[in-house]
Amino acid sequence: MASMEKLRASVRKSLPEINNIKDEALRNKVVEAWAFALSETEFTSIDQIKPSGNPNTPPLKRGTQSDHLRGVACAAQGLADGLERVHGDLGIDRDLLWACGLCHDLGKPFEFSPKNQARWKKNIGAAGYPSIRHSVYGVHIALTVGLPEAVAHTAGAHSGEGELIQRSLENTLVHFADHAYWRVMERVGLLDMSEGSK
Repeated sequence: MASMEKLRASVRKSLPEINNIKDEALRNKVVEAWAFALSETEFTSIDQIKPSGNPNTPPLKRGTQSDHLRGVACAAQGLADGLERVHGDLGIDRDLLWACGLCHDLGKPFEFSPKNQARWKKNIGAAGYPSIRHSVYGVHIALTVGLPEAVAHTAGAHSGEGELIQRSLENTLVHFADHAYWRVMERVGLLDMSEGSK
């Protein structure tokens, strides 16, 4: 098992956009959250996680899970930029938006863990499949390391679970950036459709 310091270094290398977060405490908690999420699995880097939206959806032909996180975070900022260019200040907290974008998939190490996948598939009746989706598990990670509630909210409600509640402003931007990311990757031919439901 890698040390926490090695995991933190790995996270910083995989997600250089963390440096766009001006608030040092928030920046450090984003690093800590990913290091903690990795430490609970066999992964030592975000880049080792299958680059797909869910364990059984088509992965990227080229690129990593880090590229997905980075792309979503940048796309959410771009969406915010475009809207504010037309409408003026909309009250978007840019540090929070970076944190939400980079942390929306905090639970993926847990859900994508080969050990967890094998355990759950062996006896679906025991704990379900998956036992806990990455969106829900991401809330646990975010709150455990002390990330703001807004980041935990985005981790938990950026995906289908968010259809049952009202999303925050930053989560709304991340939600649409996340869905756009996978749709665009499909349209430009960067998803391996042959691996669809493996």
